[in-house]
Amino acid sequence: MKEKAKISNAVIKRLPRYRRYLKELSKKGVDKISSNEFSSLIGYTASQIRQDLNNFGGFGQQGYGYNVEGLYNEISAILGLDKQYKMVVVGAGNLGQAIVNYTYSKSGFNVEGIFEVNPRLIGISINDIKIMDYEGLVEFVEDNNIDIGIICVTRDNAQEVADKLCFAGIRGIWNFAPVDIEVPDCVSLENVHLSDSLHSLAYHMNRDSKLREEKAQKARKKSESKTK
Repeated sequence: MKEKAKISNAVIKRLPRYRRYLKELSKKGVDKISSNEFSSLIGYTASQIRQDLNNFGGFGQQGYGYNVEGLYNEISAILGLDKQYKMVVVGAGNLGQAIVNYTYSKSGFNVEGIFEVNPRLIGISINDIKIMDYEGLVEFVEDNNIDIGIICVTRDNAQEVADKLCFAGIRGIWNFAPVDIEVPDCVSLENVHLSDSLHSLAYHMNRDSKLREEKAQKARKKSESKTK
């Protein structure tokens, strides 16, 4: 597997989708798939699929297509999912608890600690992981070689939490606070703005409604013209 120097973020964001569909195909006993077959299944063009995968070596064979299990494993390796990651969650409110429960079943991503400032939550366990005092965050990250910090705090506190995590030597941050934070170049960052996704949904709903109304108006006008 030879990866080129610069891969666009758009390509990287499509890889998990490829991997998810390949996993489902493997469960169904599908051994191979062509780019055209994959295209009809996943919604991207066959050309787009080939271009994306060619960034990492291609993996397909002319006249054969892609080996489903082999491509799944290759994409897993590209995404770094053939490794184990230690994580901490900062913020044990409703969102933080939901994230802990969500990641609990994700193979390779292990929540090692949960941190909170609210004294009423400290000491409570979520999936057998005891919530700890936020004051001990830096020491815990350093002592346990934590890879990923998950931020589930308010926007006003997010940057402070990020700074502490970076100081402690974190390698990546998954930020759910509703604000973009800044981290050093040596730290990977993924900002997740849930409201952005909801607003995009609202846009598509309204756009589709307008298109349906326009089609209905055209149909009515056509019908009226025929009756005249």
